Amino acid sequence: MSTRTTWQRALCVLAATAALAIPATAAEAHENGDRTITVNGSQVFPESVAADHRYVYTASMADGTVYRGRVGAKTLDPFLPAGQNGRTQVTGVKIDADRLLLAGGFTGHFFVYTSARQLVSDYTVAGTGEKTLVNDAAVAANGDVYVTDSFRAVVYRIPAAEVHAPATGARRPLPVAYHLPDYVAGTSNGNGIVATPDGRSLIVGYWNSGALYRLTLATGEIRKLDAPALTSADGMVLRGNTLYLARSVDTEIATVRLSADFTRATVLSERTYPGADTPTGVAVSGDRLLVTNSQFDTFLYGAPLTSPVFTLESLPLH
Repeated sequence: MSTRTTWQRALCVLAATAALAIPATAAEAHENGDRTITVNGSQVFPESVAADHRYVYTASMADGTVYRGRVGAKTLDPFLPAGQNGRTQVTGVKIDADRLLLAGGFTGHFFVYTSARQLVSDYTVAGTGEKTLVNDAAVAANGDVYVTDSFRAVVYRIPAAEVHAPATGARRPLPVAYHLPDYVAGTSNGNGIVATPDGRSLIVGYWNSGALYRLTLATGEIRKLDAPALTSADGMVLRGNTLYLARSVDTEIATVRLSADFTRATVLSERTYPGADTPTGVAVSGDRLLVTNSQFDTFLYGAPLTSPVFTLESLPLH
């Protein structure tokens, strides 16, 4: 069974049960402060979004183009061209100081670039014959980078020293650091990942089950959070103990409060907005929440585009 077919079946099941609660009108959304950001490309399918105090980044799942624009701008333009350094797909996008971190999706690659467009390293998963979906990344307090693989029950680790090494374009293996439980063969599992502010743990969201797990870095202990299932859990961003989570097929953004010890989670709210189209990625930029309108279901099905214009949505944080 192909990777696309696997995702298509899972998307069909979830789409059939998802409840769509969209605000009444676009005018209402405008009054609430929603803003649309256009990504200037014809085959973007933006799976993830990242922002720092200067720039907003997204990237194409279809061809690997990376797009960038100033914070507050209405458009993002090409920053790294499609196919450069073998980068033909991008899922997760993260920023770490002057480094841009790009997960290579089904290609099994993970790329580290400087903000000056130089390739630091190209990492590749081991050729075990297993399917791979290098999906998302988180930066821990010490600068180490942790990466999920939705088809392999592992978390990879890239040491901070390598992330911030000179830009030599080195090719390196993507080393496994931890093994994850409860993976279901043939479907998407570990997806979004964030590092806790205390530097001790990672929180990993599972797309198929909607479960959240805490991984303790020092011991490798993995504990399932006491939390409601958030099916189609995709990209996540953590601010303090508040987790913002994109529920792609459910077309919702969940705001979740984590307990002080990161063992429990309470859903504070779930919301959507006019024009929401399979939101797979979220990022915080100031007092705004940036969300990708990925059209990812269209990308997987090969069906006509929902919209010829690819966009991000900028929403009030609360």
